[in-house]
Amino acid sequence: MEKKMFLRASNLIFEKAKDLRNNLTPAESILWSYLRQKPLGHKFRRQHPISIYIADFYCHSLKLIIEVDGNIHDKDRVHTHDIERQRNLEAEGIGFLRFTNFAVEKNLEVVIETIERYIQNKTKD
Repeated sequence: MEKKMFLRASNLIFEKAKDLRNNLTPAESILWSYLRQKPLGHKFRRQHPISIYIADFYCHSLKLIIEVDGNIHDKDRVHTHDIERQRNLEAEGIGFLRFTNFAVEKNLEVVIETIERYIQNKTKD
């Protein structure tokens, strides 16, 4: 197992990620049905341990995390934690795309277009 992909995630984080994989939210399930098809040839992992965090979806070849946020992420404390977490992971060279549950559930085509545009732009570099 390539440790760089996990940024020294602990066994506890791996166990929590396994539990989360077995309990995806409806929005995560919808997005996973698209991402599992390896869009534009890129493999995504769901509930992926990375450092002290768990990414909803992660693509190692793109160094990209995709997050699907429910209403709880609107709360100040959770939002502040999200920002700190994102900054820490961006410092490791990881990019982020963030979508709301509503966007995934009601506007999946726009979400997919955004992901594919990101991949196309990233692979041009």
